Amino acid sequence: MIKIEYSELLTELREVARDAGSEIMKIYESSFDINYKGDGSPVTLADQAAEKLILSQLKKIIPDIPIVSEENASSHELEAGDQFFLIDPLDGTKEFLKKDGLGSFTVNIGLIENGIPTLGVVFAPALNRMFFASNLTGAFEESENGFKEIKIREVPNSGPIAVTSVSHRDELTDNWLMDNNVKKTVSIGSSLKFCLIACGEADVYPRFGPTMEWDTAAGDAVLRSAGGSVLLPNSQSFSYGKQSYRNSAFIAHGNF
Repeated sequence: MIKIEYSELLTELREVARDAGSEIMKIYESSFDINYKGDGSPVTLADQAAEKLILSQLKKIIPDIPIVSEENASSHELEAGDQFFLIDPLDGTKEFLKKDGLGSFTVNIGLIENGIPTLGVVFAPALNRMFFASNLTGAFEESENGFKEIKIREVPNSGPIAVTSVSHRDELTDNWLMDNNVKKTVSIGSSLKFCLIACGEADVYPRFGPTMEWDTAAGDAVLRSAGGSVLLPNSQSFSYGKQSYRNSAFIAHGNF
């Protein structure tokens, strides 16, 4: 594997994510066409512009690490090695299209090493919230006021808060919440769900609907670096580099 200086790489990737976010917001604030991929999911000029920027910058910064990216279909055929990037240039495209003022879409850049997400950058450009982390540096949130280290919280006496998908909440999720006596939920799009647990605004994220590894890697890295975990529903480990880069169900945990 290529030796990486995590702190230096995170500094560079934060700039890449911000630049991609700027491209996304230019299109968000204009009129644009919507196209659909073979699986029926929407794709816009914002997805494509952000991906083009991220891929070109990553290849300059660290050219020898393979990149698997959502909008680059040929990369989905790559065999996962010991070290690779997982990129979602615009996670939460459905939320992006709603223009509902919630801003729950993100730029995701995650690094996988030996099947584990060891570094991640998640940027929500409409909210100007930047989360970044590695397993060696810890997890941080950057805003206009600088940056601060983030950690998962103790579950408050008022009870746990679960974050759930806006567009993909299903009966299995509702049953899990009921079985685990979770009464408070916050619905939000994209990888922000992982980050809200990481920064102590929520406690658990059950996901039974379909996701791909590029949807989760960056946020997963932030959460793990903040003291949380992501596990299969049977509590076994959740790893990356699976066939077709497709995830099974998982539970993202803080102290819950």
